[in-house]
Amino acid sequence: MVLTIELLNKHLFKAQSIIQAVADIEALIQPQDAWSYQILVDLLEQDSIDLLVVYQSDAVVGYCLYQMMFEQAEILRIGTHPNYQRQGIASKLFARLNQQLQALTVESLLLEVRADNLPAIALYEQQGFETIHQRKGYYKTAHKPAIDALIMQLNYKNKADRSG
Repeated sequence: MVLTIELLNKHLFKAQSIIQAVADIEALIQPQDAWSYQILVDLLEQDSIDLLVVYQSDAVVGYCLYQMMFEQAEILRIGTHPNYQRQGIASKLFARLNQQLQALTVESLLLEVRADNLPAIALYEQQGFETIHQRKGYYKTAHKPAIDALIMQLNYKNKADRSG
């Protein structure tokens, strides 16, 4: 499978269809909490927010929406189309994101994950993330117990110190 990972050019004519494809994947993988096309467009109007898009041929199969603020970045959303999960796409996406952020001298990367999303937590730990905080009962769903949110961090400075 040949994959291409590119930063979305927000001014590109076909940006709208790419953002719609990301919104469609959101609806598939996070049906209770999907971010709509309009939410994504509104966020991408901010200079601090960018979108990495994974393509197979011309089809959008994954994405990472992230925000950079000075020396820190945060993943706002990350996902892979269900038909392409468990094929290493997320790891390739992380590799590209890490390369890009380190080139911009970002020191750390944050993300938030549901405490019951064990496959995602395992992936993030494999990528070097560590849990730095737990928000008790953060995710609330009607007629179900609340789920904690885990705040995870990848510290590039420490990673460079260990590998250097």
